[in-house]
Amino acid sequence: MENQKVNSKDVQRSILFSPPDISDLEIAEVVEALKSGWITTGPRTKKLEKRLAEFCHTSKVVCLNSATAAEELNFRICGIGEGDEVIVPAYTYTATASAAIHCGAKVIFVDSQKDSTEMDYDKVADAITEKTKAVVAVDLAGIICDYDKLYAAVESKKALFRAKEGNDLGARIQQTIGRVLVFADCAHALGASKNGKMAGEFADLTDFSFHAVKNFTTAEGGAATWKDIPGIDNEEMYHQYQLYSLHGQSKDALAKTQIGAWEYDIIGPWYKCNMTDIMAAIGLRQLDRYPTLLERRKEIIKKYDEACDELGVIHLHHYGDDFASSGHLYLTRIPGASDEQRRKIITKLAERGVNTNVHYKPLPMMTAYKNMGWDIKEFPNAYAYYENLITLPLHTKLSDEDVKYVTENFKAVVSAYTSK
Repeated sequence: MENQKVNSKDVQRSILFSPPDISDLEIAEVVEALKSGWITTGPRTKKLEKRLAEFCHTSKVVCLNSATAAEELNFRICGIGEGDEVIVPAYTYTATASAAIHCGAKVIFVDSQKDSTEMDYDKVADAITEKTKAVVAVDLAGIICDYDKLYAAVESKKALFRAKEGNDLGARIQQTIGRVLVFADCAHALGASKNGKMAGEFADLTDFSFHAVKNFTTAEGGAATWKDIPGIDNEEMYHQYQLYSLHGQSKDALAKTQIGAWEYDIIGPWYKCNMTDIMAAIGLRQLDRYPTLLERRKEIIKKYDEACDELGVIHLHHYGDDFASSGHLYLTRIPGASDEQRRKIITKLAERGVNTNVHYKPLPMMTAYKNMGWDIKEFPNAYAYYENLITLPLHTKLSDEDVKYVTENFKAVVSAYTSK
């Protein structure tokens, strides 16, 4: 039964999991960038930053070479480093945690809520100590977290917060906010909204990913943004991101083109993670198309929802009266399936040409984090969510026929295993 064709007239398709959606518009803009002479950080990068800030309803955006770099610079801007603790979900991709580790901070994992991808906010509050400087929420699959509960958790332990001393930018940010900082790993969620606010408006600081597998891509790439902080100059913050991302150099290449402006200083021995104008060229045209791309994802999700509801398969809810996901990932959970059964279902789907994935294997299961002393047994909800999880292909290169092929094969394979 498992190898039986859904329809004898069907020709087996090859459904890729997450190819980028690149049109002639992006290609033409990249060609223009190449011809312009500006192929590193230049006018297109600055234009993309401005447009993304308008899109996210924030004052400033800094475009960088990855979301990981954006999250790391968010930490560094806020003065987070050696001796500090950062609370991170156990259920996420490694970049969420590794960015804090790069800064010298200690990561503290917390378990998920039962049957949820979100952190248990009560456990967040319990994990806060005098060393805690930040907590990172993950808007996984493009669905915005419950930031009201997260802010309530950090406010409940406000008396424990010890701001960095001094008068540098990070110290002033910590002193002004006066509580554990809330960061958003918004790698999946550009364009998501909740209660009339856009992704980027919820956390104190936010990072986005523009990697090739994301809804909105610049091949590689990412961005940082933040909410206005009273008394903190946004231009000062923006300039510090520029320093951190380009070796601590006081002028970027664009500024140095001004007459007589060749000289620059090195303010600090910092990092190299700027975005190029070639990447920004892709992003500018992606942003033109983005509303249409998000709408197509919504159409596909509706069809997947119908198939999963018919099967009795659990799935995320991407849309409601007061929220809209970016529709980045379609996570399903097969009721009663073991890890072994889940793996067999994934293999059978692949044999039928349907490539699926798993988002995510919890970090305490990974060698790097096990070596730090973490044990998945401490995170039963995260493991239970992972154990029977299958992520279906969800991207805007899927035709209606492709979507039908995925749902029919998914129903056939899952039914064969769940009926045993």
